[in-house]
Amino acid sequence: MHTSGIEAYYTLKNGKRLQMGYTTGTCAAAAAKAAAILLLTRRAPEAAFSQPAASPGQTELTRRAPETVSIMTPKGILLNLEILEPALDGETASCAIRKYSGDDPDVTDGILIYASARLRGEPGVVVNGGIGIGRVTKPGLKQPVGAAAINPVPLDMIRCAAREVLEEFGETSGLDILIYAPEGTEIAKKTFNPRLGIEGGISILGTSGIVEPMSEAALLESIELELRQKYALGCRRLILTPGNIGADFLKSLCPSAENALVKCSNYIGDTLDMAANVGFPEVLLVGHIGKLVKLSGGILNTHSRVADGRAELMAACALRAGCSGDTAREILGCLTTDEMLRVLKEENLLENTMEVLGERIDFYLKNRAAGRLTAAAIVFAEPFGILCATGPAAAWLEEWKG
Repeated sequence: MHTSGIEAYYTLKNGKRLQMGYTTGTCAAAAAKAAAILLLTRRAPEAAFSQPAASPGQTELTRRAPETVSIMTPKGILLNLEILEPALDGETASCAIRKYSGDDPDVTDGILIYASARLRGEPGVVVNGGIGIGRVTKPGLKQPVGAAAINPVPLDMIRCAAREVLEEFGETSGLDILIYAPEGTEIAKKTFNPRLGIEGGISILGTSGIVEPMSEAALLESIELELRQKYALGCRRLILTPGNIGADFLKSLCPSAENALVKCSNYIGDTLDMAANVGFPEVLLVGHIGKLVKLSGGILNTHSRVADGRAELMAACALRAGCSGDTAREILGCLTTDEMLRVLKEENLLENTMEVLGERIDFYLKNRAAGRLTAAAIVFAEPFGILCATGPAAAWLEEWKG
């Protein structure tokens, strides 16, 4: 039985073992590497390889095609993935890798991610998306309009994998790599891609190359445990942030406040409840506007599967701040909060809109806290810095700095 190497990697949450998996980006890079190897092996002299003689019923293609391919993920985990459906069609080779999400619930789990490789007349590796890979149709995403929805880290992984094969074979020509996933067209309908202006398929994603599963119940339990640990160590003014972006921003402002920091993921409301139950009298929430704008509408679970409404809420705050209907409509057409902020700045409405936003966030934080603790928030975005600070947030920050 083939093992990929991922079997040895798992997370433990409250004694429960959750198996890790690997991303669509890892699958695409591995498939591209396998296709390039198959293509260049076919072109290389037979004497260059110590291949065994074909067994009965084995074709020349399957004899010369690699059975597995190794890929190093950005997380530093080396995988050895099984190659499926190797094929040669003229001057093009293709291979597939099956997506494995481990114990993480993921609509792409089990689908085949394909890559084809074809030599090009000039050096370099050119990567594109085919059937089942979404196309960007609106501005504001990491890829330009018209490009395949292959995120920067997976794109770099694919290029590096292909270049590695070219160097190994001493090939001076370049490669055209096409990534495709026939099942992706239907699967994408179950994702947020259509709402983001990504049409026709899934996105190729993954910043670490590895899928780290996290059940909601286990995550909430681990957050509560960390809260109790902080309290036991004497922390009384807690800092919450959804993730690394907020944590990094806080460290840039006030490194000494890191000792009070707990990451709450999307579960802001639940974590406020748990903080109150543990006994914290004061909680500061620090987060990017892309997450925290949702709080202005009373959305305290910020996961996109629960609710989005970022543009609608920003437009509502802008209207309260005095923007025109045309500006509100422009905001509603934006895909990212960065675009929305740009519109507001151009209309000289950014400061007033952020004031309204802060008031709405303050209202809902107080509503959730229900007198059990004092909750305040700092909302930021690059390159604007702090956009608004509610309640005593600014004073608390100055105290930490002092």
